[in-house]
Amino acid sequence: MIIQVVSDDQLTTDITFTVPAGEYERAMVILEEARDAIGYARIEGADDVVKVSVVGVGMRSHAGVAASAFRALAQRGINIRAITTSEIKFSVLIDAAYTELAVRTLHSLYGLDRG
Repeated sequence: MIIQVVSDDQLTTDITFTVPAGEYERAMVILEEARDAIGYARIEGADDVVKVSVVGVGMRSHAGVAASAFRALAQRGINIRAITTSEIKFSVLIDAAYTELAVRTLHSLYGLDRG
């Protein structure tokens, strides 16, 4: 997951990206060591988040699939920290504490919990 947002003044850019949990500490060390080469002003990290993805070719022909998911997660009190989308997939970055609730919510929403 990689997200880039250019500031209103067009002078700075925020970049959010994910790495596997087992690589978090290593990634932070590498970024700190490369501070001068990259030239960033601030770095923040979190190791208490997860990425949950919904994948399906049907998203191309069914409008509102992602919007329904975002609404369902919000109704369960799950804050979405970041979103990425493509034609057949969307991913959300959420607090790790809500992983099971998010997956169960999405399974129910899309009828995947029916036998």
